[in-house]
Amino acid sequence: MTDLARLVQAAQGGDRLAFADLYAQFARAVHGIVLARVPRADVEDLVQDVFVIAMRRLHTLRDRDAFAGWLAAIARNRATDHLRHAPHTSELTGDLLDRGGSPDRTEMLAVLAAIRALPDAYRETLLLRLVEGMTGPEIAARTGLTAASVRVNLHRGMKQLRERLRGAHE
Repeated sequence: MTDLARLVQAAQGGDRLAFADLYAQFARAVHGIVLARVPRADVEDLVQDVFVIAMRRLHTLRDRDAFAGWLAAIARNRATDHLRHAPHTSELTGDLLDRGGSPDRTEMLAVLAAIRALPDAYRETLLLRLVEGMTGPEIAARTGLTAASVRVNLHRGMKQLRERLRGAHE
């Protein structure tokens, strides 16, 4: 049995410290997955929602080694549900931020917008890499993707991101 499976088993048995360890290991990944889909202002609350849902449903997980993919699916589904039911708002745009925001912040929001315009697979892996600072193997371990898929998604995603950013500056 893997260390992850043992930790999941302990959490399934009601061990709150084991669940806290799972949270510590996977919070950044969940944050990145949710950030790829919803406005920044909603991310922190949704990350907490994901872990509450996971804690409540943990007893339904049969393959303990599949925890990473199972949790990533909960995060994706919670973000999608949030978007369906949230009032339609928009984040501040560059021109509004220029009045009071720093240039670095404006650039960051432009890059985030460009990443969010990419296909889901690329968006998620790029945010986990660039925003959450996770390595390729960490992304694979935290999302249930294969290492090869993560490498391909990062490579193709970076290529598309560069093209989008180049196009935005021309």
